[in-house]
Amino acid sequence: MTPTRRMTPTSPVGRLAARSRRRLATLALLVVAAAVAVAAAGCGIPTQGTPSALARSKVPFNLLDPHPPTTTTTQPKPSSYVPVKVFFLGQNNQLESVQRYVAAPAPLDAVIDAMLAGPTSTETSQGLTTAIPSDVAVLSVTSSSPSNNVVTVNMNTAFGQITGINSELAVAQIVATVATEAGLNTGVIFEIDGQRTSVPIANGQQVSGPVYLIEFLDVGP
Repeated sequence: MTPTRRMTPTSPVGRLAARSRRRLATLALLVVAAAVAVAAAGCGIPTQGTPSALARSKVPFNLLDPHPPTTTTTQPKPSSYVPVKVFFLGQNNQLESVQRYVAAPAPLDAVIDAMLAGPTSTETSQGLTTAIPSDVAVLSVTSSSPSNNVVTVNMNTAFGQITGINSELAVAQIVATVATEAGLNTGVIFEIDGQRTSVPIANGQQVSGPVYLIEFLDVGP
């Protein structure tokens, strides 16, 4: 029986086999590297080893703008207020004006509302009062044509329940407040719940026609 010959690394056959294994390993590495490169290209990953310039057409929107847009929040403008004069009662029930602020354009019903709210605690401490109870309200104010300067003030039923000297003073406060805003020669017609009503003036008479500030000289400002 012929003995089996072993291959040794130093034998010609051994060296040939080692070179074959190295070539196969190198070929396998090249195949893997090529596969990775193909996959990277398919995913859009750049494979170049050095940086390259990007065309302007491919730059994302606004990145080339030297003044990028800023986000701003538009705040609503606050309502503008204008000063008006309303009338309360001072010493000896004399009419005295104080300043209030109402939203522009300061319609007469808003001005009268400011007067009906009464004097502030500070004004009360200074001696100002009102003849108009807190449950009195203005329902509407209608202005006639500028040629006759007459304003119709429609009050609620609580206004008709004011009695005595306070009814005259309440009328005086409203007439003075309206005349100061609409013009000193403005006449005021009073209504209660839409019905025309008579009101007292300074001489004690009841009138249903327009009431003017001059008719309250005794309590006038």
